[in-house]
Amino acid sequence: MANHKSALKRIRSNEKRRVLNRYQHKTTRNAIKALRIATDKVDATSKLSSVISMIDKLAKKNIIHDNKASNLKSKLTKHVAKL
Repeated sequence: MANHKSALKRIRSNEKRRVLNRYQHKTTRNAIKALRIATDKVDATSKLSSVISMIDKLAKKNIIHDNKASNLKSKLTKHVAKL
């Protein structure tokens, strides 16, 4: 266990960050799954913009890599266009 005050604070703040990052990542994954399951084109199109926004936010905060975000957005857009 750390002894310095700053190290103890870092442990606390890292844990808060980790929990928040996991929540945001899991929420986005669930939204992506819902979009892939959607069969109605109108419904899927409306979900697509919010999912892309969520993916962009994760990439901006370095929770996922920029290239992974691009690949996800590309695949989801193709999927919706195919419906």
